[in-house]
Amino acid sequence: MNTALPILLIEDNPMDVDLTRRAFVRHNLTNPLEVLRDGQEALDFFSSWRTSDLPPSVVLLDLKLPKVSGLEVLRTIREHSVLGTVPVVVLTSSSEDVDVHEAYLLGANSYIVKPVDFEKFIDVARQIELYWTVLNTHCLARIRGF
Repeated sequence: MNTALPILLIEDNPMDVDLTRRAFVRHNLTNPLEVLRDGQEALDFFSSWRTSDLPPSVVLLDLKLPKVSGLEVLRTIREHSVLGTVPVVVLTSSSEDVDVHEAYLLGANSYIVKPVDFEKFIDVARQIELYWTVLNTHCLARIRGF
């Protein structure tokens, strides 16, 4: 049984979802990857989350999402009474200063511009996995209601 906390990828581009999956497979990631494909699906996920569900170890969030923007999703995550402390890594194609600034104002833990080269993307995915799922210590007590 895999008890590793899931990684939540909020991404609408099927090619980027596939790249992320392939990158994690290449590095033998043990954390399950859950994918939400638009901002509304993400909002629904967070509003229906129960404390009996495994929390994500990290949320990988694209900003340019259909239906609801990634920045609005980030705002909702940070306002969530329990999941508000889950690390959020913005992983997006936007390098606009206004997006970077707004994401950090809303509580992003990191902001990474997606590399277009597959090998560089693999390296970014490996580093995300290593830091956020292995090295980073998670506070499950708060999430579990202790």
